[in-house]
Amino acid sequence: MKLFVLNGPNLNLLGVREPELYGKQNYAALTALVEDTCRQEGIDVEIFQSNHEGALVDKIQSALGQADGIVINPAAYTHTSVAILDALKAVALPAVEVHISDVSKREDFRQVSYAGMACVKTYMGLGLEGYRQAILYLKDYLKGQ
Repeated sequence: MKLFVLNGPNLNLLGVREPELYGKQNYAALTALVEDTCRQEGIDVEIFQSNHEGALVDKIQSALGQADGIVINPAAYTHTSVAILDALKAVALPAVEVHISDVSKREDFRQVSYAGMACVKTYMGLGLEGYRQAILYLKDYLKGQ
């Protein structure tokens, strides 16, 4: 089993950007958590982060034939990107959405998730732990198919 774990804009600034919302752990801590979780679960993983919408769309499209599922934190593109939604729908791989903060308790404009419309589940407000939960859920989901 192989998963793509995709991260959108500004996640490379974890630990620096609004630590009261996103925590004090940096992006290296996030990638270590993902890699450790996948290693423990016997899952191959490819981790990708970009601040560019098109690069994320390209990476989602490249998952076709390469990955069994996708964990995605589209970050700010969650609320704006029909292109990411369309890419997720086009590859038709099971996807789980992750948000470090609880976006349901934030600004009004953050209440719509385009990417989430193509996902089988969403984790939010769990900090980096949301990624571990998403990986474990997706593993079980894929085994059940």
